[in-house]
Amino acid sequence: MHIDYHFTKKPTAVQLIELYENAGLQRPTTDQARMQQMIDHANLFVTAWDGDILVGAARSITDWAFACYLSDLAVRHEYKKKGIGKKLIELTKDKVGKQSMVLLLSVESALDYYPKVGFTKQESSFIIKREE
Repeated sequence: MHIDYHFTKKPTAVQLIELYENAGLQRPTTDQARMQQMIDHANLFVTAWDGDILVGAARSITDWAFACYLSDLAVRHEYKKKGIGKKLIELTKDKVGKQSMVLLLSVESALDYYPKVGFTKQESSFIIKREE
């Protein structure tokens, strides 16, 4: 298996929806227009491909100087435990540089994963939840 990683090869909304649903990532996958906006407005997107199959994605918003919010990390179910998620995180961190932090909000099922790939759990975050 050879996985290609790209910064400029963004998926279509249909490809991203299929990946997120396969990976079990809870996003508004029934709203293709909203998913397209999520693609269009992310300013750092790292994708993983097995040929023409989108097998992983890390979608972030960053200022390139201080902070990077890794808003989505998804790996296709049958490709998990092959280092793809870890590589997507590494590429994201390398791209934003040493002066920028990478932060994320984790789903409950991934709380044990993130410390294994270099994240430190923080107790100092706050959220105003979306209404829709």
